[in-house]
Amino acid sequence: MSSSSANKKPSEADITNQIIDNAYGYFQYNQFKSELQSIASKIGELESEVEEHKLVIDSISPLEADRKCFRMVGGVLVERTVKDVLPALQTNFDGIQQVISSLLQTYKRKEEDFIAFQKKHNIQVVSRQ
Repeated sequence: MSSSSANKKPSEADITNQIIDNAYGYFQYNQFKSELQSIASKIGELESEVEEHKLVIDSISPLEADRKCFRMVGGVLVERTVKDVLPALQTNFDGIQQVISSLLQTYKRKEEDFIAFQKKHNIQVVSRQ
């Protein structure tokens, strides 16, 4: 009657800990994916806003400075002049571009962390077809 460790069954506590570790790993994996998707979605949304701002800036730049134009502020359409609106649009345009740049850096860091997590836990993604 040999009682070698090769024939030893894992204890119930070992099995429970392994299940908890797997569940936590699955949770972390999904959390990484969710964060990356969220950041990518926000980047896409902001890129669309940048394009809209650029279109408006290009449209009103050649106009006379004291020509009236309308701007939506907090859901209210207000009358302004081109000389009032153009600097505000340019400031918003620049600010959105900075936020996009920051989000891209955050995305790259998160992606690197995600790849490191996948390697550490030996996770391989299998594509479904």
